[in-house]
Amino acid sequence: MAGTPAPPFLVPLEELRQRLAEAERGGGAGSRAEIARVRAQLEDEARRVTENLTPWQQCQLARHPDRPYCLDYIRGLFTEWVEIHGDRGFGDDPAIVTGFARLDGESVAVVGHQKGRDTRERLFRNFGQPRPEGYRKALRVMRMAEKFGRPIVSLVDTQGASPGIDAEERGQAEAIARNLREMASLTVPIVVVVTGEGGSGGALAVGIGDRILMMEHAIYSVISPEGCAAILWKDQTEVQRAASALRLTAHDLQELGVIDEILPEPLGGAHMDPNLAIRTVGSAIRKALVELRRIKREELPRRRFAKFRTMGKFIER
Repeated sequence: MAGTPAPPFLVPLEELRQRLAEAERGGGAGSRAEIARVRAQLEDEARRVTENLTPWQQCQLARHPDRPYCLDYIRGLFTEWVEIHGDRGFGDDPAIVTGFARLDGESVAVVGHQKGRDTRERLFRNFGQPRPEGYRKALRVMRMAEKFGRPIVSLVDTQGASPGIDAEERGQAEAIARNLREMASLTVPIVVVVTGEGGSGGALAVGIGDRILMMEHAIYSVISPEGCAAILWKDQTEVQRAASALRLTAHDLQELGVIDEILPEPLGGAHMDPNLAIRTVGSAIRKALVELRRIKREELPRRRFAKFRTMGKFIER
């Protein structure tokens, strides 16, 4: 798990994953039987673990360090990837990856948050928490996509925007607000996929789209459970209570009309079979783009605006 301790409910599953890896590396006549036996145990444990996850456990699963990240999806789904750096105002932000690539031969723009696998990369990527220049870089590429009539694919996975004073000094709030306004008015199809964490404005700044897809064990919320617990109860032991109150799971958000579709994950989570998870996301993106290509470009902003305006309606009982 990339040096990160597993939460208690995942420990048996992680131990079985390690045993399976060791069995697959081993040799001998009995190795095939051992691999089959451990794999069966792993599937049973994965099924047991994911049957009745609490919202807080969903958060921990969404943060699993072995889940595929943005660059994994880019490598697995796209060809002719050309990354674009810098916002032409201040600098580059490695927490956001953006550029152009081909999906089944069609040119598309890709935007996404990128976390790190080890300590060095996490520091380089700022743990996937963008600064203003990251959002301005993303907007620069999205405007280019609109100019040349290219669809946009956004892969969301962040705890939130960078909270540092340097980000505030360079206009974090303005950069996020500008992205919200500009994405709402772009005249090209936008497909958003929440692949892990969708945290607050840091996620929403690249999350305005015509189709909002979400991985089965991802989360999407106005604030992290830790932040909510700190603000409301000033007590980090209340994270489980906060996670339940936030309604941040994929099923909650589909019921509330915030997302359009839940994408199934491999048994036990996307980290159990990253290649299958990547293929699932690719199929969903292709399907969404086929549907969106049928809509006239000038109609897209109007439909997008209406889509987001309907969110948040509720009936008191």
